[in-house]
Amino acid sequence: MESLREMLNSAKTLKLNTGNLVNRSRLKKKCPSSPSEELQDSIRATLIDWFSTTPQLPSEKGFSDKVDCCIPDTTEVIKPEEREELKVSVKLFLCESDQSSIPEALEMACQTLAVSQLDSVIIVPRGLPDGEAQTLAHLQPAWEELEALVRSQKIAAIGTSDLDKDLLEQLYKWSQVKPSSNQVNLASCCVMPPDLTAFAKEFDIQLLTHSDPKELMSAATFQEAIQESSKELDVADWRLEWVLRYSVIVKSRGIIKAKGYLVHARKASP
Repeated sequence: MESLREMLNSAKTLKLNTGNLVNRSRLKKKCPSSPSEELQDSIRATLIDWFSTTPQLPSEKGFSDKVDCCIPDTTEVIKPEEREELKVSVKLFLCESDQSSIPEALEMACQTLAVSQLDSVIIVPRGLPDGEAQTLAHLQPAWEELEALVRSQKIAAIGTSDLDKDLLEQLYKWSQVKPSSNQVNLASCCVMPPDLTAFAKEFDIQLLTHSDPKELMSAATFQEAIQESSKELDVADWRLEWVLRYSVIVKSRGIIKAKGYLVHARKASP
């Protein structure tokens, strides 16, 4: 375990896969009160399991600056014969403004689940400072990355989150691949705005609800989750780059077969 701590302390990037939370016994005992708490619990539990189950590594050869934290037994791949019966949905939260990480994040999801295409991807660009309104220019770079992945058949449908009617209309008119869905946070709006509902109906955009906060996880909370797994870790410089949440749903029954998070973090340069 000591060499694993040394490896994580010397790493520059961290990829973490929580595995299928539907089957994780450590997490089943506690029902998280929010998506943020679920993510924090998942990161902590995954690191604890990784420290306890991963073989020790010889430190004399030095460590890689990239760490992949994954518990193989907890990840369920989709068998080819059951793929048609399942819907694979992804929501990608960008914590930094670098759009180039989008293909990498979605490819990691495909590899994790052993699928060649994701059925649905909803993108959440990096949050803006309080008082600053989201604009089409803010959305365009990420949307162009998604459009390219639709054209290469990595994604079947793409959607947005928390766009009002005006911004959704602007995106629809500008985009080449049109949004198929828009998520609305019911904490900020108990009833769907009539103008948004009318526009979505006219252009066949599905309106969905969600309960994710504006910031899914702050840098401080991420660092706290790492620290809780092992007190000896140096966590001060770790920053989240993106968080991807996936769900695998049995189409005919509407039940969640698998759900998990993929996390990519980088240590800030001193």
